[in-house]
Amino acid sequence: MEAVLRMMAVYFGLMLLLRLSGNRTLADISPFDFVLLLVISELVQQAVVGRDPSLTQAAVLCGTLVGLDMLLAQGKQRWPRLARWMDGMPIVLVDRGRMVREAMKRECIDEADILAAARLGRGLERMDQIRYAVLESAGGISIVAEGGPSEQHRGSSEGALPG
Repeated sequence: MEAVLRMMAVYFGLMLLLRLSGNRTLADISPFDFVLLLVISELVQQAVVGRDPSLTQAAVLCGTLVGLDMLLAQGKQRWPRLARWMDGMPIVLVDRGRMVREAMKRECIDEADILAAARLGRGLERMDQIRYAVLESAGGISIVAEGGPSEQHRGSSEGALPG
């Protein structure tokens, strides 16, 4: 019965904490957000299973992590350089139908990855049908077809495209 009560306390505590931290979508999760989720899950697991008898300590540590994340999110809004460092920048992989091989190699993306993203949302089959392919900072590949607006793939919701 104690484990059930501990789980309920953790559940409602996390619900409150995440509501206070604001709305985010999983599609926009950054590497820092991912690490935050992993660390919180470890803290919560120890509190629920009972290895750490103090629910209060787990709550304080989770609150500290979420508070730090919120502080950094505000810092990113205020200082664009911090945002670029934390989240990265979109990277052009295909420019006017030509692959940017240096960028593709650096990001470990190959032609098959780009063509898969193009097929999934746009039905494009060849590289010459792609005006731009951009690796977004959230990890998705955005495709701009020749003569068409952008289409986003693999979980990205950012629309930064080269001008």
